[in-house]
Amino acid sequence: MASHGFWSLGAQSAGGDNSSPSTPRAWCQAAAQKFTGGIGSKLCALLNVGEMEKTADPSAAADPKQGASLAETCSCSDKPCSCSRAAVGFSHLYSTDLLPALDGDLKTLNFLQEVVDILLAYIVESFDRSTKVIDFHYPNELLQRNNWELSDEPETLDDILISCRATLKYAIKTAHPRYFNQLSTGLDMVGLAADWLTSTANTNMFTYEVAPVFVLLEYVTLKKMREIIGWENGRGDGIFSPGGAISNMYAMLLARYKMFPEVKEKGMSSVPKLVAFTSEHSHFSIKKGAAALGIGTESVICIKADERGKMIPSDLERRIVEAKQKGYVPFFVSATAGTTVYGAFDPLIAISDICKKYGVWMHVDGAWGGSLLMSRKHRWKLNGVERANSMTWNPHKMMAVPLQCSALLVREEGLMQSCNQMHACYLFQQDKHYDLSYDTGDKALQCGRHVDIFKLWLMWRAKGTIGFEAQIDKCLELSEYLYNKIKDREGYEMVFDGKPQHTNVCFWYLPPGLRYVEEKVEKMKRLHKVAPTIKARMMEYGTTMVSYQPQGDKVNFFRMVISNPAATFEDIDFLIEEIERLGQDL
Repeated sequence: MASHGFWSLGAQSAGGDNSSPSTPRAWCQAAAQKFTGGIGSKLCALLNVGEMEKTADPSAAADPKQGASLAETCSCSDKPCSCSRAAVGFSHLYSTDLLPALDGDLKTLNFLQEVVDILLAYIVESFDRSTKVIDFHYPNELLQRNNWELSDEPETLDDILISCRATLKYAIKTAHPRYFNQLSTGLDMVGLAADWLTSTANTNMFTYEVAPVFVLLEYVTLKKMREIIGWENGRGDGIFSPGGAISNMYAMLLARYKMFPEVKEKGMSSVPKLVAFTSEHSHFSIKKGAAALGIGTESVICIKADERGKMIPSDLERRIVEAKQKGYVPFFVSATAGTTVYGAFDPLIAISDICKKYGVWMHVDGAWGGSLLMSRKHRWKLNGVERANSMTWNPHKMMAVPLQCSALLVREEGLMQSCNQMHACYLFQQDKHYDLSYDTGDKALQCGRHVDIFKLWLMWRAKGTIGFEAQIDKCLELSEYLYNKIKDREGYEMVFDGKPQHTNVCFWYLPPGLRYVEEKVEKMKRLHKVAPTIKARMMEYGTTMVSYQPQGDKVNFFRMVISNPAATFEDIDFLIEEIERLGQDL
């Protein structure tokens, strides 16, 4: 029978009352009896720190020094106890007292238990709707509140723990159910565990000999992702990179090399004038990649989008023809599956027809919308993606994998290797005793490459594809709920007509004092200030966070995005009410 969770042990011996993870006394009592060797008492001491801090004098809790001294004291109810923390303080210990110091094992255990305690308390608090999303302070104020400066002399472990608490105190609770500010939100517990394991392993992804399991997991997962795209038998290539911007740049690099392989050795002077094409609503990383590769931002031609933010294929073809007539060489088209602001999906089938007609590499930037491929209900929005030469897909967005986790998928196998390899003989010896195809580092631009795969792989194992599908479908259901609630609600105006394709819901809120202003210029001038003002108040109160921006000739509007698995219909209702509360006097 499946466990009822971490606190169910306490519930069994405390009348079934397991409603409050912040009061673990019953669990501790049961643990002390169930586990042998003092483990239960140690767990009891570990978990009771959070309870003790909640019941302590509020004035003492406000002082980090006092809070640290509290954490040093064992709070086990039975005295004397077997809790090793009872005799350990950190005010006279330094990092040199921890492993690999000869007698550092117990001190390391206790120090890391303290750190884990801090993290667990923060995690529980992050999901508590009664807590703030943000404890906002202006930069100068925050600099003055704590000593953030680096010193020549080491600080004690006591000071290090204080720094850990202070850092999380002022951190944004991105796991909070009412945090909607970015495309990457939420905190998955399995993903978090995987991240901890990854940091513990602390290895590099460049060769099989130093990262055997991680390299194999990347191979398996990338193949699965290519199968989901629709490439036959999952054939192709790919790599995990430091974010969607780098994945997009990889695609542009490969497209250039595919057309002009001599550019690798001879540089841009060996090739004609190249031009790339992307939607006017596309991510700025396309131009940034062109700048980094020496192609130039002026060589990126922005294609018109319709009122919903989708690229207009006829304008793409017109601009390709124009470029060829001027003697330029079109080499790269980046279509977007889920634009950053509107959440629009470019018409991939029509775009792929044009790319095939003119022999241009087709890339799909699916950093935001690519995860909809996991949903049988919504994957139709990416129809035609299987015809692309490459695709960017960021699981750290809609799939809620902890940052960072971005994949570049490539249809042609071997192209990345030939484009990027430099044959460094001190890493990629050709006479190794295993299959050298698993030494993936030479196809990457980086030498040192972080292990980003394990978070995604472990979450996929824990949820299954159907679990990710349910999670994504829920977020889209919440966005439709928001759209339906505000589309005809007094004081709201949608930025574009019709139901959004993704979880992006773009709208203006018109405060009561602005709704009946007839002079258009004055109304737009005042409306432009509404979203920034409400956002500032959200942050100062700490109740919620949602983004805003202008777009083209449109004044500032709210861009609500939902990717947080913890969000509910009640949180959407709260957001609407909070916007109205904070903006009623504007």
